Amino acid sequence: MITLAVILQVAANVAIAKMGAGIGAGLAAIGAGIGIGRIGGSAVEAIARQPEAVVDIRSTMIVAAALIEGVVFFAIVICFLIMFV
Repeated sequence: MITLAVILQVAANVAIAKMGAGIGAGLAAIGAGIGIGRIGGSAVEAIARQPEAVVDIRSTMIVAAALIEGVVFFAIVICFLIMFV
């Protein structure tokens, strides 16, 4: 009977870990969407204020968006590793 209780407890902990990993992957994707949206909005606003600085603003925006995407991909990979391993 004790063995069954231990097995059920371990199974519950694994299920909670998998649920947490799924929620973590979702939050990472939502956070990236919000962050990149804010970067894009700020870039459009900056270009509207200073049209002559389009090239600098655009390149900075692309680099910042790429860095955010890199962090998000790392977070999602970690969450998938938790889910499937």
